[in-house]
This record gives sequence, C-alpha cells and structure tokens, in this order.
Amino acid sequence: MKRSLLILLISVAAAPLFANELKGSRPNIIFVMPDDQGMGDLSVLGNDVLRTPNLDRFYEMSTRFTEFHVSPTCAPTRAALLSGRHEFRNGVTHTIKERERMALSTTTFAEVLAGSGYRTGIFGKWHLGDEDKYQPYNRGFSDVFIHGAGGIGQKFPGSCADFPPNQNKEGRYFDNVILENDTIVKTKGFCTDVFFEAALGFIKENHESGTPYFAFITPNAPHGPMIAPENYKKRFLDDGWDENTAGRYGMIENIDDNFGLLMEKLDEWDAWENTLVIFTTDNGQAGKGAKKDGEKVFLHTAGFKSGKGSVHEGGSHVPSFWRWKGVLDEGADIKALTAHIDIYETFCDLAGAEIPDGIQQIDGRTMLPLLEDTEADWADRHLFFHQGRWEKEEDPNLSQHKNYAVRNTRWRLVNHVELYEISNDPYESTNVADQYPEVVAELRKVYDQWWKETVPLMVNEDAPFAEKHPQGARYEKQLAEKGIPDWETPEL
Repeated sequence: MKRSLLILLISVAAAPLFANELKGSRPNIIFVMPDDQGMGDLSVLGNDVLRTPNLDRFYEMSTRFTEFHVSPTCAPTRAALLSGRHEFRNGVTHTIKERERMALSTTTFAEVLAGSGYRTGIFGKWHLGDEDKYQPYNRGFSDVFIHGAGGIGQKFPGSCADFPPNQNKEGRYFDNVILENDTIVKTKGFCTDVFFEAALGFIKENHESGTPYFAFITPNAPHGPMIAPENYKKRFLDDGWDENTAGRYGMIENIDDNFGLLMEKLDEWDAWENTLVIFTTDNGQAGKGAKKDGEKVFLHTAGFKSGKGSVHEGGSHVPSFWRWKGVLDEGADIKALTAHIDIYETFCDLAGAEIPDGIQQIDGRTMLPLLEDTEADWADRHLFFHQGRWEKEEDPNLSQHKNYAVRNTRWRLVNHVELYEISNDPYESTNVADQYPEVVAELRKVYDQWWKETVPLMVNEDAPFAEKHPQGARYEKQLAEKGIPDWETPEL
C-alpha cells in the first residue's frame, strides 16, 4: 500500500508542470509577422531556391499550427488579430480609402495586456489608420516605431500616406524616417534591419528590468516594391533570376538573418525559458511567377494554387510556429483549425489579463487547450473570408457573393459555387459542389447569416476622404519646429 502511494507521488511530481497551468503564466511574447511572405517562402516548407536556415531551425524547435488562417490581405489581418473578430466587424474592408482604419470602438488585446502590467511595442507596419486617434499609441501600445500607410513610401487619396521623404523612389527602403513614439526620427540602413534592431532594444530593456512585454515585430518586407540590399540580391541575380525575384527573395533571406539575430540574442540573454516566440505572416504568398535566364517559371507555392488577395486556401493559410522552451513541445504539429482571431483570448489568458465587459464581441477562442495538449478536443467552427475592396460608396451587399469563402475543418466553399473537401484535397484541385449539394446549401446559409450580422458593423463605408495626409502634416510641422533628429541606435 505504502509502495503504491510512493509510486503515485513520484508520477505526479514527474508530470509536466505546464499542464493546465498556462493561464496566468505571464510569459513575454514576441510575435513576428512579415508582410506578404507565404507558405512557399521557406526552405523548410519545400522552397529549394531560398535559404532560410534560421527559420528552418526555429520550425524544428516549435509547435506548429498546420491549419492556421489569416485574412487575404494585410490591414484586414491586423484588424482581426488585434480585435479578436473578423476585420469587417471593425470597419476594415480595404487596405486604403479610409477603409483601413480600425474602428475606434474596438479594444485591442494590446490595451488589455498593457492594463495588466505588460509593456507593449510595435516595430514596423501598423496600417490601421494614419490619423492621430487611430495610431498605435492610442490603441494600447506603449512603444511605437512605425512607418506610415500600408508600406514604406506609399501614398493614396485620403489619410493613408507615409512620411514624404520615404516617398522618394530611389533607395525607398533605406535610411527611412520613422515615427518613434511621438517623434519622427531619421534612421540609417535597410528597413528590416532597423525594425529588428529597435525591437531588440525594447526586448533587452524589458528583459533586464524584469518587466513582462509584448513585442509586435511587423516588417513591411517582403511587400513590393521588391528592394533588398545588393548583397542579398547578388546570389539570385548571378543564378539568372529576374530583378524582381532577386529583390523579393533577398528580402526574405534578410528577414531570416534578422530572425537568426533575434534567436542569438535570446540565447545570449538566457531569455527563452520565460518567452513565447511566434512566427507567422499576414496573408498568403504574394506572386508566384518569375523569370530565370529570361524564361518564365513558377515559384514554389507549397502546393497552393493561389496567394495574397485570394479567398481560396492559399490566400489565408499561413505558417504559424510557436516556441516556448521547456513548455511547448518541439517538433509537434497541431492540426486543429485555428486563426488570427484566436490570438486575442490566447494572449489575454496567458497574461492572466481580464478582458473587460462591454467591449466588441470576440469571434475567436483561446488556444490554450491546444498549447497544453496538442491532441485536445477542438470543436469544429466556421471561418469567414472576403477580399473586400469593392468601390468606395458602392453598396457592400452587391459584393456579398463575390470573392468570399467559408471554411470548416472539412470543407471550403468559395463564391457560392465552388466546394472543396480540404481535409482530402488541401490544394483545391477538384470542385465537388455537384456531389454535395446539401453541404453547399448549409455553408451558404451559415455565410449569409454571418453577412447579415456583419454589414451594420462596416463603419467606414461612408467615410469621406481626409483633406490632407496626417503623416505628411506631422512631418512638415516637426521639420519646421525642431527638425528631424537622427535615431539613437540601441546598444545590444
């Protein structure tokens, strides 16, 4: 009897300490999300042209969500991620035309984390409104280091435009001016290097002070235009690739080097044990055509027939690698259908942060059960995708059945007439709508109900164009009053 009790006590003591204990564990969180990098843009996922050794190594050390989904384009993904609900329900139905601005009624998870004692920093791309009231420092971020608009140098009618010096076409991704908290500063070097450098300074400072933090690292690369440092392009040009592909692949290999620097610093600072590091991307792969030695070729897409902007599987299915040393399993795959809208409750649960009553309805669910047990039960669900981007002042209902998809674990319905059995046909080779009319009818019904509930929440549809570009006005005002100081590079 006593011997049996002793064996039981030893077994309990040897059980994983993290089981059912992740809630309120308050790890630091580093979330890295490049722009337009897809499933086909990693050598570990089958691309034999690219060299991404650091992300490949991180993949091997990580728990991987193999069915993780985002929105078809960038601002929508960011709105859904930060709000825990579909972007249209935050007013984000486009990437420009005042329809990229996240509704001011939305409470972001960054606000909730900040309220529970986390420092929260964003480094790179924001793209949820350039006007002051929409800026990240008013949406829960204590530390801000961003370019304007949806990409460095972009300029569109209305409020969406980057700072004027960045609009110079030559050297567009080098020596940029950046908004650091409330001051525009002049940086030196390639944009992705600078964003990671700023993020690492933030991480080091909080690591040394023992302050829990959330670092949101969002480089604009490898978004077009395809500009990379010459040393990153050279190998591809020497191998006969066209300039555009050399630039894009050069940007991706530069991201990999910067991710490697991040891992190196976490090693140096002995910071892995209390830090959750996540790598994902904001939409499917941008572009699959290229030229090599003057001949048209198709780039590796990890099997998907579509990419950025598409409501087919390749537009929303992205990498999602999670590492928390000693806590999450290494080399484990989680096949449950998950999405960006799940990040909100997951991060709040990890932080032990109470989500306030009376905020927006959360569409997602916490991923903690899956992090604690990769085989945990996970109820089936419906995820909704829509390209948006109808014309300004056009009735959204005219686009209800255009460029949309609804997904559950087994099926993906696209545009009312295409049905794919994703569980057996992940690359959508065969439309089986005629074989399963009852499934088509069911998914149409679910989608139409969702659309009906969502249209009233599209609060930016009638928004008039702003008369001026706010970041341009901010730049001109600071330039006249005190000039543009050089950015102080953090010591790492």
